[in-house]
Amino acid sequence: MAAMTKTEQTLKLVKRMGLVRPKDLSQHRIPVIYLRRLVQRGQLVQPARGVYAVAGHKPTMHHSLAAVSKRIPRGVVCLISALAFHEIGTQLPSVVWLAINQRSRPLVTKGLPVKIVRFSGQALTEGIQEHKIEGATVRVTNPAKTIADCFKFRNKVGLDVALEALRDAWRKRKVTMADLYRFAKIDRVTNVMRPYLEMLT
Repeated sequence: MAAMTKTEQTLKLVKRMGLVRPKDLSQHRIPVIYLRRLVQRGQLVQPARGVYAVAGHKPTMHHSLAAVSKRIPRGVVCLISALAFHEIGTQLPSVVWLAINQRSRPLVTKGLPVKIVRFSGQALTEGIQEHKIEGATVRVTNPAKTIADCFKFRNKVGLDVALEALRDAWRKRKVTMADLYRFAKIDRVTNVMRPYLEMLT
């Protein structure tokens, strides 16, 4: 049987992996030119700049999270996007809210539906879950951390959004009081959240 060409090998790998970036194929010694050729042939598409998928790829409801996470793997899906992921509240974001390190260099986000917020210390590293979506590892803040973040960034997302999320998550039993207080302390919003937490009990 004839050996696969580089183009065939590239297509097979993309089919298996889901969403890929050129560097994902570097270990297979496949140059980016083969991805571009397959796009020209209509066998691959680019759902986001620098991200490739097989033509006819059926995106999931969280496709934008996967595409952004492929481009910015160290980012953490947060705030309104994390609320939507956990099915908390009624917000439907038109962009992906992504937390990155306070000290990170400015990111090139052209072509990506993303809104960047900067976290530091434990506020960036604690309360993160990892999920596989369309072959991409997507890092998302857990429900309790997401709610604390909404209070921390209430000037950006609105206090009404934070309060709706708190009530809805509590009603759906997606959070515990201990976790809410823990992440409120990490985000330094305990005094802000305490009156609302006391109303739940």
